[in-house]
Amino acid sequence: MTNTTHPRPSGDSPVDVAAAMTLISDENARVARALTDPDLAARLDEAARVIRDGRRVFALGAGRSGLALRMTAMRFMHLGLDAHVVGEATSPAIEDGDVLLVASGSGTTASIVSAAETAHEVGARIVALTTADDSPLADLADVTVLIPAAAKQDHGGTVSAQYAGGLFELSVALVGDAVFHALWQASGLTADELWPRHANLE
Repeated sequence: MTNTTHPRPSGDSPVDVAAAMTLISDENARVARALTDPDLAARLDEAARVIRDGRRVFALGAGRSGLALRMTAMRFMHLGLDAHVVGEATSPAIEDGDVLLVASGSGTTASIVSAAETAHEVGARIVALTTADDSPLADLADVTVLIPAAAKQDHGGTVSAQYAGGLFELSVALVGDAVFHALWQASGLTADELWPRHANLE
């Protein structure tokens, strides 16, 4: 059996977290500005309406994108939507009239595309967050929100200096919060009215 030695950070290199924070916040701000472009903003508004009008909302992503969508599903629950995280033991079968909210930077993640195919077959609507408008996931989606960030496999550093899709994953969280906030503001509900839905078993 061959032992593979993986490189680790050197203790001799200077560390500048403030510079990293500036880089990350600058890149996030660039994506946020791009998403206010009329075409992309219209897609976001359409995505929000589809989610609001769906019978139930199912959220699915792999890795860090999935963690970001778990946060989004929680906020939708706070808003009063019937929200589920795919893969949880209590998640029911998706059906006609439901919405599948998915995130995949490449739009080719096998498990995500397979879930979207199932959702499409049963008549559920699909909202996809991706960097690839010409991907299999985008082809299946009813609404595709194109996020101008690097996919995880892009190691060139030309779109983002962050590692392995970091900008996309943070953007998924940002988009999720923005969609929630827009729906909340449109609902007329107060923060006090949402508060009773917060977990009291922690």
